[in-house]
Amino acid sequence: MKGSKTMSVIDAAAKLEEMKGREVVCSDWLEIDQERIDRFAVCTGDHQWIHVDETRAADGPFGRTIAHGFLLLSLVNFFRGDGDFIPEGIRMSVNYGLNRVRFLTPVTVGSRIRDRAVLSGVERKSKERVLVTVTHTLEIENEEKPACVADVLSLLYL
Repeated sequence: MKGSKTMSVIDAAAKLEEMKGREVVCSDWLEIDQERIDRFAVCTGDHQWIHVDETRAADGPFGRTIAHGFLLLSLVNFFRGDGDFIPEGIRMSVNYGLNRVRFLTPVTVGSRIRDRAVLSGVERKSKERVLVTVTHTLEIENEEKPACVADVLSLLYL
């Protein structure tokens, strides 16, 4: 395209390096309702009573049903839409994997969570690829400890 400027992987990586250590997402709050939990149970086949049996869970250790840990982890992609920190010139981003993942506090039905994410790593992999690590902390409203902390790796292609 006439007049368009293309960004090299070096330029993109340098821009990302400048952002390293900064918060790149602070999402809106999302209520975790029973319908979302039930739908996740259907998708994964995980129908453990602490997630889907409201009557039994009322007498359980948390006093109500709780969200699946992997439901919380899967919401990272949903929350990522609240923060667009990827520089121009990136044509696609693919999931590359996870590093450290911890589920610290159960999320009871009706709770609200949000994601606070920090760009924690940038690594040039080739002339066309940059690997980024983003540390996601899923907070629970009015709770001291987060629900989940996970390092999510994405491969960015120029």
